[in-house]
Amino acid sequence: MSDELVFYTHPMSRGRIVRWMLEEVGASYRTEVVGYGPAMKEAAYRAINPLGKVPALRHHGVTVTETAAICAYLADAFPEAGLAPGLSDPQRGAYYRWLFFGAGPVEAAVTNKALGVVVPDDPRMRGMVGYGSLAEVLDALEGAVSAAEYLAGGRFSAADLYVGAHLMWGMQFGSIERRPAYEAYVARLADRPAAVRAREIDDRLLAESAEA
Repeated sequence: MSDELVFYTHPMSRGRIVRWMLEEVGASYRTEVVGYGPAMKEAAYRAINPLGKVPALRHHGVTVTETAAICAYLADAFPEAGLAPGLSDPQRGAYYRWLFFGAGPVEAAVTNKALGVVVPDDPRMRGMVGYGSLAEVLDALEGAVSAAEYLAGGRFSAADLYVGAHLMWGMQFGSIERRPAYEAYVARLADRPAAVRAREIDDRLLAESAEA
């Protein structure tokens, strides 16, 4: 069974988050760029991800999809990179909390805003929406990134990578309002060598696809 890491992505997708994670891990990996449209929906790729979406990862014959799950998997598969608190570390709870806060409430609330979905101002209706309201989500996130340098104790983790990537992307494209606390937080992350390498790789692939 191959232990090769195979990364399925497109340079203008959530795969950019996984690319950053792979660069932080430092393990060798192979990239398979999957084009939007027929290539991503054909049977060969749907055998990897039935939804016909990127990113996806194959490692030891196992396929992992969903960006937060891939980040969590890589953090545990390569513990020497120090991207997740240990199982006995009390900060493991905060790590899980904020990693999946990003994958759940943040992603859902921001996507709904982009689609023009408005949650009715009715307690019964809001109770059906797991995140409550976009304002509540953004306030909670502001509190988290203001409270400490990183989300899970005093060191950078996959939770910071995932949440930070969403903040960077959201503030760049206007789906998340700019707040001083967010900008100070992402400034601590954006210049990490792995983040710079990942951006350079994906930007180059994006330029190459535009020229093709």
